[in-house]
Amino acid sequence: MTLQQLKYIVTVAETGNITEAAKRLFISQPSLTNAIHELEKEMQITISHRTNKGVSISNEGDIFLSYARQILEQTSLLEEKFLKKKEHRSKFSVSCQHYSFAVNAFVDVIRAFGGNAYDFTLRETQTYEIIEDVSRLKSEIGILYTSAKNKDVILKLLKQNDLKFEELFVAKPHVFISSKHPLSVKDALTLEELEDYPYLSFEQGEYNSFYFSEEILSTLDRSKNIKVRDRATLFNLVIGLNGYTVSSGVISKELNGEHIIAKPLAVEETMRIGTITQKNMPLSRYGTAYLEYLKRHIPADSHATYNK
Repeated sequence: MTLQQLKYIVTVAETGNITEAAKRLFISQPSLTNAIHELEKEMQITISHRTNKGVSISNEGDIFLSYARQILEQTSLLEEKFLKKKEHRSKFSVSCQHYSFAVNAFVDVIRAFGGNAYDFTLRETQTYEIIEDVSRLKSEIGILYTSAKNKDVILKLLKQNDLKFEELFVAKPHVFISSKHPLSVKDALTLEELEDYPYLSFEQGEYNSFYFSEEILSTLDRSKNIKVRDRATLFNLVIGLNGYTVSSGVISKELNGEHIIAKPLAVEETMRIGTITQKNMPLSRYGTAYLEYLKRHIPADSHATYNK
């Protein structure tokens, strides 16, 4: 296995096309194909399949490519430092539930390390996909929460995928509502007071059980339910319909707007919000910095709202 072969297969994966990859690498298609076949033979796996629409990557290939990208990243850093080569294109990915502090920390990493060229990815996605992304190294870090209700299932799934959970902070559940909501004048809210208002939650696809719900207390029976896929839609509905959602209480006016506020929910529950990473893999410099920035964006009193 050579660095050149790793560059070849990563380029094929990025372009999704042998012809385009060969052009970008300045080699012939047969040479590129042979190099990949030799790599697959040596590693005893099938990394990619050729189809009528281009190249598709196998499940094993996804895992292999994640390791290959890390090797190429470290090689580029060495060349940049000791051979004074041109700055390389930085790569870093995070998958998370919909938390403003996760976005703010991601912005900080880009400002610190982005330079003139970078390829960073932030996926605000479904809970099961967060675990899958980190297990396949599509993302270096994942962010999600555990509670008394979902802890056993989530931690079992993490163990099966050789991942570890590290707690960032413990939060009491809060309700996100519009600043003009009829209940906005109250210091804290009860479930009974919210019964007549639409409940908004993030849709979890085929893994739509309460174990994977992004919102704590998802098992409660509510008469008005709306599921969405993205943050902007959820907050537009919160404002437009006087709806509500349940989250950590850590809110950023900079990202969510001035019209979304957080109110404590009067329940005896807690959310343990933390990161998931590969057990036996050291973090990149971006991952290490991201964890530090996360801590800066979490209030000292995690039950308080965050209004940066």
